[in-house]
Amino acid sequence: MRFLKKALLAGALAVLSATTITSAYAQETKIGFIVKQPEEPWFQDEWKFADQAAKEKGFTLVKIGAEDGEKLMSAIDNLGAQGAQGFIVCTPDVKLGPGIVAKAAANNLKLMTVDDRLVSADGKPLEDVPHMGISATKIGEAVGQAIVDEMKARGWKAEEVGAIRVSYDQLPTAVDRVEGAISVLKANGFKAENIFDAPQAKTDTEAALNAATVVLNKNAGIKKWVAFGLNDEAVLGAVRASESVGIPADGVIGVGIGGADSAINEFKKPAATGFIGSVIISPKRHGYETALNMFDWVANNKEPEKLILTAGALAKRDDFEKVRAELGIE
Repeated sequence: MRFLKKALLAGALAVLSATTITSAYAQETKIGFIVKQPEEPWFQDEWKFADQAAKEKGFTLVKIGAEDGEKLMSAIDNLGAQGAQGFIVCTPDVKLGPGIVAKAAANNLKLMTVDDRLVSADGKPLEDVPHMGISATKIGEAVGQAIVDEMKARGWKAEEVGAIRVSYDQLPTAVDRVEGAISVLKANGFKAENIFDAPQAKTDTEAALNAATVVLNKNAGIKKWVAFGLNDEAVLGAVRASESVGIPADGVIGVGIGGADSAINEFKKPAATGFIGSVIISPKRHGYETALNMFDWVANNKEPEKLILTAGALAKRDDFEKVRAELGIE
């Protein structure tokens, strides 16, 4: 009888110990979330939603901005020194892929990427690294279709219209987006010779404005323009350039990507501008779901899917609030 009591007590203590260890492990789980442009609203929102996941599951989220490769590698070492078990990263340079993988392994950290997918030395995706991204080509096609629809609504003829391809070809995602838009324009009668490249030095509005201004000045005979690029800032730059050379708002159709604050502010202006829409991508899944996936991987050894692609929705001046609500954006 005494032996049985001891056995039962030992069993109860073992269960209690296991429960305590599991609970402590969840509390001690530390996950990094590294982004390349921490000041950008998109990444701020990703962090916000990742924070929600951390609060729900009780793990520690370490948010780090790493604007270049040196800062990124230092951040990974820092996470390792802090005792983190994994991290999510949007890298400032996708070509750093092999180095990031090696650095993560050296620090015994699980690795996931978000937004921009890592590539090998020969430019091929590192398919072994779990990734959540955007179907860049599909997003671009949605932009192209929105432009085509607006052209038809205005009665524009494709042969009379110029297109500004605000480009940032260093980033594969950017190439896929603009090429997706171009494919739809060409399928709807747009002439290849009427598509003009405006390469950006950076992915911000000022760089886009400078690039687009060159195109507009060289082709002053064209009075109707459409514009597309990597993000909202690229298209807003083209729209600002059109304004600077005296093209009226009804002579421009610009459709961005992202639904950034800059796009929303444009929609809120008293008078409509040439920026007519944005394909909004929800940062909620990219922050909240990636953080949950990493936690599940660390705590339960459940590795995420290798590739998860999300989609966007077109928002315009008259419906952006509804679209944002549907995508879970406050």
